[in-house]
Amino acid sequence: MCFENKIIKDDESKQNHNLFCQKISPDQPQALNMRQIISGLELKLCFAFKVTEGEKNPSERKQKKVAVLAPPPVIMFSGSHKSITKGHRRQKRDWVIPPINVAENSRGPFPQMLVSIRSDQDKDISVRYSITGVGADQPPNEVFSIDPVLGKMFVTKPLDREHRSSYHLRAHAVDMNGNQVENPIDLHIFVIDMNDNRPEFKNQVYNGSVDEGSRPGTYVMHLSAFDADDNTTANGMVRYRILPQTPHSSIPNMFTINSETGDIVTVAPGLDREKVSQYTIIVQATDMEGNLSFGLSNTATAIITVTDINDNPPMLTSRTFSGEVPENQVDVVVANLTVIDADQPHSPNWNAVYRIISGDPAGHFTIRTDPVTNDGMVTVVKPVDFEMNRAFMLTVVASNQAHLASGILSSLQSTAGVTISIQDVNEPPYFPTNPKHIRFEEGVPAGTSLTTFSASDPDRLQMQQIIRYSKLNDPADWLSINRTNGQIVTTAMLDRESVHVKNNIYEATFLATDNGSPAASGTGTLQIYLIDINDNPPALVPRESQICERMNKNVNGVNITAADADTDPNAGPFVFELPNFPSSIRRNWTISRISGDFARLGLRYQVYLEPGMYEVPIIVSDSGNPPLSNRSVIKVKVCPCDEHGDCTTLGAVAAAGLGTGAIISILICIIILLSMVLLFVVWIKRREKERQTKQLLIDPEDDVRDNILKYDEEGGGEEDQDYDLSQLQQPDSLEHIMSKPPGIRRVDERPIIPESQYPIRPVVPHPGDIGDFIHEGLRAADNDPTAPPYDSLLVFDYEGSGSTAGSVSSLNSTSTGDQDYDYLNDWGPRFKKLADMYGGGDDD
Repeated sequence: MCFENKIIKDDESKQNHNLFCQKISPDQPQALNMRQIISGLELKLCFAFKVTEGEKNPSERKQKKVAVLAPPPVIMFSGSHKSITKGHRRQKRDWVIPPINVAENSRGPFPQMLVSIRSDQDKDISVRYSITGVGADQPPNEVFSIDPVLGKMFVTKPLDREHRSSYHLRAHAVDMNGNQVENPIDLHIFVIDMNDNRPEFKNQVYNGSVDEGSRPGTYVMHLSAFDADDNTTANGMVRYRILPQTPHSSIPNMFTINSETGDIVTVAPGLDREKVSQYTIIVQATDMEGNLSFGLSNTATAIITVTDINDNPPMLTSRTFSGEVPENQVDVVVANLTVIDADQPHSPNWNAVYRIISGDPAGHFTIRTDPVTNDGMVTVVKPVDFEMNRAFMLTVVASNQAHLASGILSSLQSTAGVTISIQDVNEPPYFPTNPKHIRFEEGVPAGTSLTTFSASDPDRLQMQQIIRYSKLNDPADWLSINRTNGQIVTTAMLDRESVHVKNNIYEATFLATDNGSPAASGTGTLQIYLIDINDNPPALVPRESQICERMNKNVNGVNITAADADTDPNAGPFVFELPNFPSSIRRNWTISRISGDFARLGLRYQVYLEPGMYEVPIIVSDSGNPPLSNRSVIKVKVCPCDEHGDCTTLGAVAAAGLGTGAIISILICIIILLSMVLLFVVWIKRREKERQTKQLLIDPEDDVRDNILKYDEEGGGEEDQDYDLSQLQQPDSLEHIMSKPPGIRRVDERPIIPESQYPIRPVVPHPGDIGDFIHEGLRAADNDPTAPPYDSLLVFDYEGSGSTAGSVSSLNSTSTGDQDYDYLNDWGPRFKKLADMYGGGDDD
């Protein structure tokens, strides 16, 4: 391959060319270092050198420096070129085709010639040239073109390196028949970058932060800009710099930026959020390695926030604070402590925490922080007593939620004294022993003095006050209290078994009130433990039971016990006895002891009782001193039992007091009732069957219910749809009829006669009577002149002419003889007038 620089342009016949070529031997390749920018014709200093196979020392190569006018080069296809030097046959070498460089954004004119492609076969035959590849016959198409005859290759439009930086084409040479005359050669076209893109920041505003008091060199934030140009050249090499910052503090340049990486760091000390909380700097990015004369620039804004650190301790606004509070009050704010903190408001560096370090050993006070104002609220959490402490001297220290920054010391103004005065108030009387416990036996009579329940006045420093007593709560109204001295006396007998006594304790509440200003009162509770006495006889349990009429080894009787409202030792064990009277009780029944609280009642051996209900009296005695007895009656049902000892059904009925005759009578009645129900069901079934076979309304031969056919109705046309439905309605009066215009008139009056009585259908008719009911209703309707339609004169207006139908009067009877109309008399009263008109011919 050769680049052919034409000295004389457009003179192909002279063939006066200076060739500068390079052949690369396969065993000793050499690189070609050339730079061509083809933008029209320009004068260049070019080098042409050739390395031959026989050269021993590369330094012996000859260089020829030629000053030429560089037109577009000519690329020759590598054919079967051979060269013989000094009688030696030289080895064939491949031509190395250097890349074709094209500057982007060229202004033309277009098409602009790049190179000429030649084949040494064009001297003998006609050769046609073509190019293939991306940019030629592949998208993007027609970027490059070639003259098929002259082999001149052109670029047809400006190129953009940022869109595509290189193209790879192949040049072909064929004869007129399309046969390949040369091997295709590869053409590499590189788009040379021009500085046509500014650096672009991803964001226009960047936010960063740095702690106040940071040392120089502290990293703050990072900015970066992208340049679409070639970053391997100066066109895409971006450099950063900071324009003047705002605000202009005492140090004009508080930050610096790494020109290559875009990292912003502090460059000077003195960052203080309390003085300057935010800095705004403009960062400029310039390509061409920051050359402001040739490079393109762009800017972005960096907002740097100085974050707060706890470098300002809280300072109380006063060295002393004071407050006062009435005694015996809680959750009351008695003093308000104010503090100043220059740190970020509502942050842990600003939020104050107050502590009482002395003056309150009992913990009567606490200090809560107001979340809005940051003030300290001294609050009473435990009641204070004026008689015990008239004043408190507190020492308070204020600090922050966050620890102070390193090197920051606490201020003396963070400590203050708080004086709290206690106000004396009239306190209510109190009962020294509350609740007060006493013990008494139940049953003490009314008027018995139980105790003295007195109260004390805590106001020792005030004048002597008088206390008065009253009863506040006495559920059973058993007690009274002396108004002056608090002596408690019973007003009724105390009963331990009362519902007002819980766990043997009766509780009452009393009130003590002084005569202070204002008056105050206190309450006291008296709890009386009532000692049980034997004042309740036992009661038999259960009160009803059942037993088998004959004793056997499996069923021995009824287990009985007793219930006593008293407690031990006035309750069990119990003694169960049968009374001596009546004598039949001991003769038929027996009681055997099971335990202290249980016994078994049973029939004596070989004693048989008729099934029934028996009342057995039993005497139950408790273990009190003296014991109490109670005669109780248990109802025992004696009944026949099965082998398991359970009463049979028949036995249960018999035990209820019915004899055998009564039981048989009841069974017979049940059987008769069931028979009647069965007969009624059979009769109903029979009637149903007769109804199904009975003729209902018509004869079976006239029954067409199974022969009804449904036909589609084809209504009239549009002319038939326009009719007046009001003609079919019954008028209420004749006034609106007479007022109608001509053509719309109907006189249809209901006869004024008593209406006929229709048969009343029963609520639940028998299915077989429906036919008779219908016939009776039809007969009544036929004989009712008041039933519509009424037999009255109807007036019709003239409907116009032009009807396709003939006159009705032209219709003649086909009957040749007289017709008998007497059958109209059988059609009912509706056809009576017709029967008179046609059936009564003799009257005419």
